[in-house]
Amino acid sequence: MPVGQPGVNAFHPSVADQLRSYYQSVQEEGIPDRFMQLLEKLDAAERSNQAIAKDVAQ
Repeated sequence: MPVGQPGVNAFHPSVADQLRSYYQSVQEEGIPDRFMQLLEKLDAAERSNQAIAKDVAQ
């Protein structure tokens, strides 16, 4: 029985290299402007909710 993680030896060696390459290419992609705008709106909404909660608590 092979030593190591279960199932790892069942894959062709290049599969791990291909997955690693794909993951790296995804990491290098830029974040779309529309997504950044949505994140900024979410941050603003969270800050607003925190301010309201702080006012209510006082």
